[in-house]
Amino acid sequence: MLELKTYRGHIRNWEALCAALSIDKSSSREEREREILLKGYAKWGNALPEHLYGMFAFALYDTDADKWICVRDHFGTKPFYYYQTADGRLLCGTMIRDILSQEGFVKELNADMLQIYLSLTYVAGEDTFFKGLKKLMPGCLLEWQNGEIRITRYWKPEFHPDESRTLEDWADEIHTTVQQMMKEIKTPDETAESFLSGGVDSSYVLAMSDAKRADSCGYDEERFDESRIAAKTAELLGVEHSVAKITPEQYFAIVPYVMYHMEQPLGDASAIVFTLGCNATAQHTKLCYSGEGADEFFGGYNMYRNAERYGDNLRTFYVGNTNIMKEDEKQRILQHYNPEVLPIKIAAPIYAETEGLDPLTVMSDVDIQIWLEGDIYLNVDKMSTAAGLEIRMPLTDRRVFDIASRMPARFKVNDEQNKVAFRTAAAKVLPEEIAFRKKLGFIVPIRLWLADERYNGDVRRLLQSEIAAKFFRPEEIQAIYQEYIGGNSDLWRKIWTIYTFLVWYEEYFVKR
Repeated sequence: MLELKTYRGHIRNWEALCAALSIDKSSSREEREREILLKGYAKWGNALPEHLYGMFAFALYDTDADKWICVRDHFGTKPFYYYQTADGRLLCGTMIRDILSQEGFVKELNADMLQIYLSLTYVAGEDTFFKGLKKLMPGCLLEWQNGEIRITRYWKPEFHPDESRTLEDWADEIHTTVQQMMKEIKTPDETAESFLSGGVDSSYVLAMSDAKRADSCGYDEERFDESRIAAKTAELLGVEHSVAKITPEQYFAIVPYVMYHMEQPLGDASAIVFTLGCNATAQHTKLCYSGEGADEFFGGYNMYRNAERYGDNLRTFYVGNTNIMKEDEKQRILQHYNPEVLPIKIAAPIYAETEGLDPLTVMSDVDIQIWLEGDIYLNVDKMSTAAGLEIRMPLTDRRVFDIASRMPARFKVNDEQNKVAFRTAAAKVLPEEIAFRKKLGFIVPIRLWLADERYNGDVRRLLQSEIAAKFFRPEEIQAIYQEYIGGNSDLWRKIWTIYTFLVWYEEYFVKR
C-alpha cells in the first residue's frame, strides 16, 4: 500500500491531472493533491514529477516493499531533507526540526559548511550545517530500500538558443505564458494579495493578477525606501496598498526568530525584512504572490552585463550571486580551515554541463542551481511558512524557464539594460518608466544600522563571545568590525554573515 507521508506545495496543473487520473475536481485542495500524488505515482512511477507543474516536495512510502520515494520540484522552491541513521533507517521531511527530533538522529555540527557559508552567505549544495543531514537537490528523486539510497536526477536546466526570432516574438511568448500562469496560480474561490517592490517583476505579476491589494516594506531612510515607488505603481493599477514600515529596533529584535525558523543560517540581510513583511501581510491574507525567478531566468542582475568580459574565467571564480570572502581571508579568520572545502567545487558540475554555452547563460545557470535554491527559495518558503502565509511565485515555472532557455543572450542583457525581453513583455501592461526602471534590488539600510550602537548590541555581544572564539580568531573578526565602524561600510556583509551564523549556532546548539 502506498502512503503519502509528507507533502508541501501547490500543484498548478491540477485540473488536467484530475482529468487524467479520474479524480473528483470538486474535492478539497488537500484531498485532490494527495490523490494526484498517490494515483500519479501508481500510473507513472518515477516519471510522476515530469507531469507536475508548480511547487512541491513530498515523500511516499510503500508499506509492502518497505520503500521510500522522495521528490523535490524542478527548481527547489520547497525544501526536502534526509538522514540515514546508524542502523540504516531513513529519516526525511520538508522541515529540519522534524528530523532532529526523531529517534536515531545524532545532532553534530558540520563545521566544514562554515567555509562555504562565509563566501556565499547561504548553505549551497547537498550538505547542511548538520553532519549527515542532506538536502535533496532540485529536480531529484530519492529511493530508499533495504538501507540503500539511490538518487535520480529527473530534470536539469538545459539551454538551446534559437536565433530565428525577434525581440517582439520573445516578449509576446513571455506575455502569453504569464497569462496562462495567472489562470493556474489560484482557484476562483481563493483571494490573494501581491508583494510589491519598486521593480518590474513584482509590478508585472501584480498587473497580470486579480489581486486587489499590494504589500510593501519601507523605511524612514528615504534613499533605501522603495515603498514610495511601489505606492505609485499600486495607484496606477488601481489597487489598495499597504506598507510595513521597518525600524532598526524591529529588524535586530527578530534575527533569532528568523535564524530559528530558517533552520540554517542565512546571511542575506533582506531575509529579515522579508520576514517582517510576511508577518505583517499575514495579518490580512493567507495567500500572496511574489515575483521570484525572473532575474535568474531572463538576465536580471547588473553583474550579468559583465558576462562576456569574464568569458572562460568564470569557471575559476563564479559560484553565484554572492561571494564575499576569498580563501585567504577565511584561512586568516577561522580557527580551523580545511583547504579541500571550496565553494567553486559546488559549481564545477554546472560548468561541465554548460560547456560551449555563452558566459551569460553559464552565469544564469549557476544562479538558478545554486543561488535560487540556497537563498531565495529557502527564504520565501521558511519565513512565509513561519508566518502562516502561503506564497505562490507565478514566474517560477518550467514553461516560463523554457522560454528563457531558448532565448539568445542579447535579448536578456545589452549595454544599456538587463532583462530586455522580459521588460518588453511587461511594458504591454505597465508604463515604460516602470517596466524599464533600473534594478535596485531588495535594499536594506543595514550598512547604516549595523554601525549604530543603539541597535547593534547583540552583534557586539556575539562577536566577543566564547561561541565566536570557538570558530573564529577573535582579534581578526574584531579587526574587521573596527574597520567597518571606522568608516569602511563595505565590510557590513562580512560582519552580518559572521553574526547570523553565530545567532543560528546559539539557537540550535546552545539554547536547545
